[in-house]
Amino acid sequence: MRSDEVKKGYSRTPHRSLLRATGLKDDDFNKPFIGVANSFIEIIPGHFFLNKVSEIIKDEIRANGCVPFEFNTIGVDDGIAMGHDGMLFSLPSRELIANSIETVMNAHKLDAMIAIPNCDKIVPGMIMGALRVNVPTIFVSGGPMQKGHTKDGTPIDLATAFEAVGKHEAGEMSDEELKDIECNACPSGGSCSGMFTANSMNTLMEAMGIALPGNGTILALTAQREELYRKAAKRICEIALDNASREKFKLKNILNENAVRNAFAVDMAMGGSSNTVLHMLAIAKEAGVNFELKDINAISKKVSHIAKISPSLSTVHMEDINKAGGVNAVMKEMTKRGDDILIDNLTITGETTLEKIKDAYIKDTNIIHTIDNPYSQVGGLAILYGNLAEQGAVIKTAGITGSRVFTGRAVCFDGQPEAIAGIVGGKVKAGDVVVIRYEGPKGGPGMQEMLAPTSLIMGMGLGDKVALITDGRFSGATRGASIGHVSPEAAEGGMIGLLKDGDEIHIDVDQYILSVNLDDEEIAKRKAEFKPLKKPLNSSWLGQYRALVTNASSGAVLKTDL
Repeated sequence: MRSDEVKKGYSRTPHRSLLRATGLKDDDFNKPFIGVANSFIEIIPGHFFLNKVSEIIKDEIRANGCVPFEFNTIGVDDGIAMGHDGMLFSLPSRELIANSIETVMNAHKLDAMIAIPNCDKIVPGMIMGALRVNVPTIFVSGGPMQKGHTKDGTPIDLATAFEAVGKHEAGEMSDEELKDIECNACPSGGSCSGMFTANSMNTLMEAMGIALPGNGTILALTAQREELYRKAAKRICEIALDNASREKFKLKNILNENAVRNAFAVDMAMGGSSNTVLHMLAIAKEAGVNFELKDINAISKKVSHIAKISPSLSTVHMEDINKAGGVNAVMKEMTKRGDDILIDNLTITGETTLEKIKDAYIKDTNIIHTIDNPYSQVGGLAILYGNLAEQGAVIKTAGITGSRVFTGRAVCFDGQPEAIAGIVGGKVKAGDVVVIRYEGPKGGPGMQEMLAPTSLIMGMGLGDKVALITDGRFSGATRGASIGHVSPEAAEGGMIGLLKDGDEIHIDVDQYILSVNLDDEEIAKRKAEFKPLKKPLNSSWLGQYRALVTNASSGAVLKTDL
């Protein structure tokens, strides 16, 4: 066992002495040591109960002949950090989480791991760290929260609350209606109930085969979820106790190129958050997989979009997907379009991808559509290119509310606060393209989510009348013609930084185009005169991040070889 390095032989007498101080006995030194990586934190609705989850998991690990060692990562709640400079720390937290996992697991030579994430950047951060360690790992998330309801029974969620601010700003919602939404949009613990970033990543872990079936859809704080925790703990012990299994189920043997491609295919079928592109590119790099942004459109063309979930469809939430058959049902239906839609691959259960879904079926075709009745013949995400995005930009096509072709006049803002003030102040009119720049990984720094501006636009009735482009990113709760991850970003001299108010911007989603109608001579003139804005910082960590981070087309990973 890997842990023998810290617990076997006379030279490890001091090590065992320290371990005995934690409660270990003689027979424990012959058992596998299992890291229990918990993301418990009291300020995040999807995480405040995870301390109780870890107790269940640790009890099950002990009952199955292994020794658990719990440790914690940090976490940032994107919803609470939204709309102020706290959001600058959200994406950088992914790197801290990955570093924490790598540090604890390798410093103590633990044999295997069970990771307990749930929300926002915590899921990809844990996956990235686990890939560096490359021991058998099962991910079991806290689970999605229930959808909320207004007093009249209308289903609502966090996206409703953000958009309600725009409606209130436009005078279309009373104080009482706003308070009703505030008090009922998030009725319980769990990751926010739509197909936002957290639940997108939690479902993609099923597609990658690193989590058990139901991980993305079984509601938090339920008996069914507790059963999932126990199954995951039992399974990691089965693997850790067997020499051959410890080798066979190393994480990189499961999370390989096939798993990455399967994840993107399921993402397309379910219309996941555009953030998944950023995170899956980073995960692919940690896995040593040769996968690039440009590869996504080829997958999208083969995948039918068959599940529409909030925010794309406000009446459908994760609990509805669970009742309709879950992620396995989506995956099984996907395969009916062609044999190569999903690639057969080893999963942590011991089954292959196709074996795992062989008995799955759709229980409600109003919730999960069949391939004969898709929302779209192509997937719910697209990568756009052009002189405004030479290295690519991302749009969640599943969330488009207006036309898929749009030409409009640029209204430029150097940062999210300026954009929010401009939108509220009436600077944005029907037919405009809102440009929010200097919010990329380097320019922000930290690549803020633009949920506040997009929600204001939707709430003010402009959702199908304007488009928005940014070198920042979007919350999974965003909908509308919202294009993010524009690369190169403004801070590195990208074309988005050269735009001026009134420039004509052309968007054609089906042709994968994002361009500005300027001739080469004018572009060259602007480039010669351009000096990127560099925002002042009073944060040591953000300064380090800005110096090391790459742009969104590379997954915003940090440089390690300077």
